Amino acid sequence: MQFHLNGLKFGDPDVVPQSPEVQPRTGIDPLPDRVDVLIVGCGPAGLTLAAQLSVFPEIKVCIVDQKPGPLQLGQADGIACRTIEMFAAFGFDSRVLREACWITETAFWRPDPANPDQILRRGTVQDVEDGLSPFPHVILNQARVHDFYLDVMRNSANRLEPHYSRSLKTVSVDNRSDSSNPHPVTATFEWADGSRSKQSEIVMARYVVGCDGARSGVRQAIGRSLSGDSASQAWGVMDVLVVTDFPDIRKKALVQSSSEGSLLIVPREGGYLVRIYVELDKLRADERVAARNITKERLIAAAQRIFRPYRFDVKEVTWWSVYEIGQRLCDKFDDVPSAEVDVRLPRVFIAGDACHTHSPKAGQGMNVSMQDTFNLGWKLAAVLRGQSPPSLLHTYSDERHAIAKELIDFDREWAKMLSAPLKKSPEDKDGVDPAAVQAYFVQHGRYTAGTATRYQPALLTAESSHQALAPGFQVGTRFHSAPVVHLSDAKPVDLSATTIRADGRWRLFLFAGEQNPGMDDAPVRAICEYLARSPLSPVVRYTAATADIDSVIDVRAVFQQGHQDLAIETMPVLLLPRKGKYGLIDYEKMFCPDFKGGADIFALRSVNRKKGCMVVVRPDQYIGNILPLDAHAELSAYFARFMIAPVC
Repeated sequence: MQFHLNGLKFGDPDVVPQSPEVQPRTGIDPLPDRVDVLIVGCGPAGLTLAAQLSVFPEIKVCIVDQKPGPLQLGQADGIACRTIEMFAAFGFDSRVLREACWITETAFWRPDPANPDQILRRGTVQDVEDGLSPFPHVILNQARVHDFYLDVMRNSANRLEPHYSRSLKTVSVDNRSDSSNPHPVTATFEWADGSRSKQSEIVMARYVVGCDGARSGVRQAIGRSLSGDSASQAWGVMDVLVVTDFPDIRKKALVQSSSEGSLLIVPREGGYLVRIYVELDKLRADERVAARNITKERLIAAAQRIFRPYRFDVKEVTWWSVYEIGQRLCDKFDDVPSAEVDVRLPRVFIAGDACHTHSPKAGQGMNVSMQDTFNLGWKLAAVLRGQSPPSLLHTYSDERHAIAKELIDFDREWAKMLSAPLKKSPEDKDGVDPAAVQAYFVQHGRYTAGTATRYQPALLTAESSHQALAPGFQVGTRFHSAPVVHLSDAKPVDLSATTIRADGRWRLFLFAGEQNPGMDDAPVRAICEYLARSPLSPVVRYTAATADIDSVIDVRAVFQQGHQDLAIETMPVLLLPRKGKYGLIDYEKMFCPDFKGGADIFALRSVNRKKGCMVVVRPDQYIGNILPLDAHAELSAYFARFMIAPVC
């Protein structure tokens, strides 16, 4: 990581100097009267958004939750590879990996053909395909993820802390066309713990984001509703400390019995704890889970029957619950009716469970919720900082609704397969073949890893006209990183995890052609000259004269030659920018393939070696465009679609 830019820095480099405008919190402070962004809910979605916005001292944020304090024990636990890529942008990926249980294989069990009342292992598959991500699929309690986000917030210039024990009562939006109110959203709260008076607190905000769960008050206030069906299937879930001779207890495993249903095993962090999802009896059409009076003893007994012939001796149940499988989705994720998109701007947004709910067995709920607000956060920051017009905010609902719809469809099919009885014969149309379940899991591995998301061509995602220049960097997908080394010091690093921080900046990666980049006629030098000097350059046009040259669009270059074959002093000036109050040189803008580690990023991502290319990466790590190195005007035109030049 980089620090000391503006002078010698002591202590923890993750702790940013406190903004002089921030007043110390006592923990019982009243809610602020006016804010830029009000976040309702301290779940994963709300904290992702708060952590992202906390890095901007000029943006005033308030996050409120009805709980009395930080979460101590959460229900979600699965963290996809893609999510850890996002955690790297916040700087706490290593903390997650240190504590978490790594899922490397998934085992599949079925009835023993020789003894159908008992189970045997059908096979084991690799959980994540090789090369899909630099990070694994892991399991860690949701509360620890909250802790890491809270640390990011506390260490920010804003020293952002949540306001707890507040219950949302109302949200209203001033939508009058002639209104000049800079804070058009009004939210009313009351103390939720009963220890204080019922006197209301009122917060006026530029924008409100509801991250307040499936019973979202924000969603109800803007007239949105979750629609869909609950399947007539009940499942139980429990975290247990158990003594067992089942051999795959420390692997993720799907167990399908002949007549007792199915269960899913998810090993938890700490080496001993295990989560068990247990299929229960079918529900009648008019019946709810609550009416069954299901006990934890019944869950244990059901699991023991499915595990036969293995012993399953539960010593402690640390948490348990029952739920119905259901998939529900809002038609839109903001307060603007579809018919008014052209004449009205969004002011209120919903994210996570507030706008999509589903079963937990695909392990996507927490992951997709955090990706919702990672998408929204940088857009709110760009609008509030005057870098983009407010119309940019329409793209949040457009992009994330499509992704949530894919999640709902996947979850419906996966839950159906897990709950279906086993085939009794090849002609059985209602049953499922265990082999088909295993094949479906393998087929959709990229989806469960979180790497299958692809935004369709729109304002922020260009048509893939030049995709052939780099087939391994698909426009609309997340930037698929790879190992590289610094040209300056030969340090091996991961390109994305090293360069893409959750700081609202765009990244422009210049993958050089085969010519030595130090030569005067090299195409990479020409694009660097254009970006640094032309008045039409998006770097020049959208960066304030007093700001560092990389403060809006961070340009990096990746060369084909080994680091010892290039002379750093011959590289373009843009790639050795002078920054900060002393004009210090940033030496970490240039990279070479990691030949020593056997990783050539040009080969791994099929980048055209002769021509090279430009890869434009959004602040949320998704690829917005791929262009030839000489497509100067086309690059400028792309940014002109959604950016505003600063007022000098």
